[in-house]
Amino acid sequence: MTSAEVVVNGQAVPLSGVPIHTTLLDLVRDQGFTGCKEGCAEGECGACSVLVARPGIAAATEWVALNACLVPAAAFAGQEVVTAEGLGEPAALHPVQYEMAVRGGSQCGYCTPGFVCSMAAEYYRPDRAPGVASPERGGNGFDLHALSGNLCRCTGYRPIRDAAYALGAPDEGDRFAARCTAPAPAAGPADVVVEDRRFVRPTALGDAVRLLAEHPDAVPVAGSTDWGVEVNLRGRRADFVIAIDRLPELRDLTVADDVIEIGAALTLTEIERRLDGRVPLLDDLFPQFASRLIRNGATIGGNLGTGSPIGDTPPVLLALDATVVLTGVDGDREVALADYFTGYRRSVRQPGELIRSVGIPLPLAPITAFHKIAKRRFDDISSVAVAFALDVVDGVVRAARIGLGGIAATPVRARDTEAALVDRPWTSDTVDAAAAVLGAEGTPLDDHRASARYRAAMLGQSLLKLFAETAQEVSA
Repeated sequence: MTSAEVVVNGQAVPLSGVPIHTTLLDLVRDQGFTGCKEGCAEGECGACSVLVARPGIAAATEWVALNACLVPAAAFAGQEVVTAEGLGEPAALHPVQYEMAVRGGSQCGYCTPGFVCSMAAEYYRPDRAPGVASPERGGNGFDLHALSGNLCRCTGYRPIRDAAYALGAPDEGDRFAARCTAPAPAAGPADVVVEDRRFVRPTALGDAVRLLAEHPDAVPVAGSTDWGVEVNLRGRRADFVIAIDRLPELRDLTVADDVIEIGAALTLTEIERRLDGRVPLLDDLFPQFASRLIRNGATIGGNLGTGSPIGDTPPVLLALDATVVLTGVDGDREVALADYFTGYRRSVRQPGELIRSVGIPLPLAPITAFHKIAKRRFDDISSVAVAFALDVVDGVVRAARIGLGGIAATPVRARDTEAALVDRPWTSDTVDAAAAVLGAEGTPLDDHRASARYRAAMLGQSLLKLFAETAQEVSA
């Protein structure tokens, strides 16, 4: 297999001649694997989910489920992709396919192949522990959040859940489980030119920033969970695309005595698993950030790089007093995240620069919370997002950092509210006064997600909720 090919269900598919904005979804369908469907074209429904072999955390290789509708096919040069057709055959169904069939998990069948791929990724998760139950997991250790990005409109979710909870451990000799013991394919270099448009995957950070300097209009892509929507729904095209998601210099995560450094190209799922509870505020964020399918692709650098005022990581990272390392041909520079955003989808990042890493200083504040107000509990865009990090000593607020999203043209720190809390007792009187200040922070707008009045009210209520949840703990 060369770097100009992607392996789909064991077949090498050449990428030469494939337009660079062709999605992985369209590529696999063109190969006849039409179980993979387009439902929403924006990563909301999961009908397009596929399995990709990626370097693992708990095993040499792990099967990761991704939205094929969002990612460019060229980004999978040298990679292994499996669709629902590649898992089993009519005469020899895969265990996931079998359980979905016998438990009535499919009616029209449109969404079923996507469910099967997401369920298979969780089935093969190396640290899944059959026999260990939890409130959101069956006795087989299956995490239903693995299916949070898959929607069904006719079957109903109970039989799908029943199928998930019926799965045991993979049988000895299972070829997909056996694949996890060998290293995943390295993402080699790719250079695809079609109709004067070019897609490049450099193998080193220095090459990437050099290309960005030479082509200032180039679009860097990682998980493509934002850019893919622009391509699909808004018809955006770029003449030069640079894939940065597998650059090793952007994929480190280190924990030192005074800081946690998180590589910008690590996905949200990888960060969650590698941190393993070290940052409780991030643990509050992860389940509320889109779906597992999106978190498997979306990167922390990408969420900051888009500059969206409704991104979920910026409020949390602002509360954590995070810094951002920007890198270019002239080297690195560090910027406080509070100084990073300069306007709507604008930042201090210069043309030719990439986000290299995010730093979270230690020690962490002992009182933290992330409140996301949206129309759905999960897999939705924020109307308002509020992150708190407070240090209360002997009943007095000694430090306070509050990050806000959805209430201005950029994510912002609630500086006035922080000042209203610091050096004051953590009491209902202090919190009531500070909640009034918080409700006036930012410049919220009326739009289809929420009114300005509602957003302002939710800001104040968020602080009152935090106090209600922590007052007894602090007084103790």
